[in-house]
Amino acid sequence: MNRIENPSNNRLANCPRSDLAQLNLLGQSPAFFELLRLVERISSCDAAVLIYGETGSGKEVIARAIHYLGSRRNAPFIPVNCGAIPDALVENELFGHTRGAYTDARESCQGLIAQADGGTLFLDEIEAMSSRGQVILLRFLQDHEYRPLGANLSYTANVRVIAASNADLERLAEQGLYRLDLLYRLSVLNIRVPPLRERIDDAPFLAEAFLRRLSVQYGRPPKSLHPDTAAQFNRFHWPGNVRQLENLVHGAFLLMDDPVICISPAGLEHHSLSAADASPKGLTTSRFQDAKARTIAQFERAYITELLTRSRGNISLAARIAGKERSRLAKLVKKYGLERHSFGR
Repeated sequence: MNRIENPSNNRLANCPRSDLAQLNLLGQSPAFFELLRLVERISSCDAAVLIYGETGSGKEVIARAIHYLGSRRNAPFIPVNCGAIPDALVENELFGHTRGAYTDARESCQGLIAQADGGTLFLDEIEAMSSRGQVILLRFLQDHEYRPLGANLSYTANVRVIAASNADLERLAEQGLYRLDLLYRLSVLNIRVPPLRERIDDAPFLAEAFLRRLSVQYGRPPKSLHPDTAAQFNRFHWPGNVRQLENLVHGAFLLMDDPVICISPAGLEHHSLSAADASPKGLTTSRFQDAKARTIAQFERAYITELLTRSRGNISLAARIAGKERSRLAKLVKKYGLERHSFGR
């Protein structure tokens, strides 16, 4: 698989921050500027791209940046979550159908590929595509031809394909769980989006950018990050990456009345633990009932922890947010051994 060499100069790095913000490209760390160099280089060509990165790291943001910085910027960008397409509907979703192609096909309908013609088709969570879907997609990638269900003719689509995954597709291919020929088709170019913990000093920078954006969105007075909280953000592991940071800042902006956002170390630590506990990995190492019970418990604990973080330990406010009776919520807090006072400022 070809890895792109970094160019010596970086036009994007010298762009005004406002221009980058329009593309949601926010950061100031060396890892971020390294990412910008790759985005600029990849956007200048038209080959298939495979984006790797952890959940919440911003893979779709990078895919959109590649599209809107390239020659296809005035054409459609069509995103699709591969894990959300039922196996029986893959061909219909991608290729579309003609009127009368099947019982409920009362009108002709374009597929995602036709909708993206001239632009970019972004295939998120490509690792979740079924075996049948992989075959169908591979067939299209070979010559960019497709035939809608019920049609007599084939069509050609001028589409750039960008795929994204948080899984190791090479390892899945070695295990026989993913088609190696499809992987080669998708990964003409590769780009890795670094997790937030590798983007030194970017967390406070991003948090401040989110606060400015939220102020405009809700028409509220601007707020800023307390220096102590900013320092904690730099030490935080961020298992949910930029998405976790954005959600945390969003909740704090809405629930905290003070103009300076201050989040306690205990609140951050509980937030980290809840995100880690919510990971679904290793489910099949236990019996179904045991795994189900453990997953429910993990969800409840993660939900209550985030709720207490948002409400700064105020049980009454947390109950209103969750839509639960205060007494029942208090029982859940007690059940999981959470000390509400540790979530206060």
